Amino acid sequence: MVFDQVRQRRLSDDIVDRLEGMILEGTLTSGQRLPAERVLAEQFGVSRPSLREAIQKLVAKGLLVSRQGGGNYVAESLGSTFSDPLLQLLEHSAEAQRDLLEFRHTLEASCAYYAAQRATEPDRVRLKAAFDTLQDCYARADEVTRAEEGAADARFHLAIAEASHNAVLLHTIRGLFDLLKRNVVTNIGGMYQQRTETRDMLISQHRELYLAIVEGRAEDAREVSSRHILYVQEVLEEAQDEAQRVARAERRSGR
Repeated sequence: MVFDQVRQRRLSDDIVDRLEGMILEGTLTSGQRLPAERVLAEQFGVSRPSLREAIQKLVAKGLLVSRQGGGNYVAESLGSTFSDPLLQLLEHSAEAQRDLLEFRHTLEASCAYYAAQRATEPDRVRLKAAFDTLQDCYARADEVTRAEEGAADARFHLAIAEASHNAVLLHTIRGLFDLLKRNVVTNIGGMYQQRTETRDMLISQHRELYLAIVEGRAEDAREVSSRHILYVQEVLEEAQDEAQRVARAERRSGR
């Protein structure tokens, strides 16, 4: 009988595993600077040479970027699902905006469901902060720009994704964050013009979603999230249909 030799792992491989896990779970985010090597080595309880070896391995994998004299950073590319030119194309395409809403319908409902099941106390604290910021935007409707409100709305949904503790859902939402933010800004502009009750409906839906998650009502959270996106789709389709009718009427009057 022949036995394979037991290969001893290098300490740097354990450090690589730890840092990769932190990136995967979202503790380390794209573009974030790592603590200084001395501090990080002390926190991990390892030598600086072992830490440097681990960092070099992660740089080779494209997960970290080392800047001469500027420290080590999580690669920016990890948070970029779409390039800026593609973002602009998607932003100005009505069909792509509809596609994004359909995608959000599936994605955000799952995030809400798992967040209600898995949110920890720190998650609930972050979620409350994001919800309070969004509520403040609603309360200062005459002072807040659409861009500010859109960013607050997108950050609230990002906080839900973080609370889901699903790495794939989280990184998908993070990768789409800029597109999501622009989509929300575009949506609220069209919705507020179409229906006077839209702001009150959005306030109510977001509050209902927040409470379902923090109270651990997973099925309710999924249903509210789904209903929220369906409402947005309904109002925007109504606005689009009306715009098409107006355009037809104007063409006829110009004959």
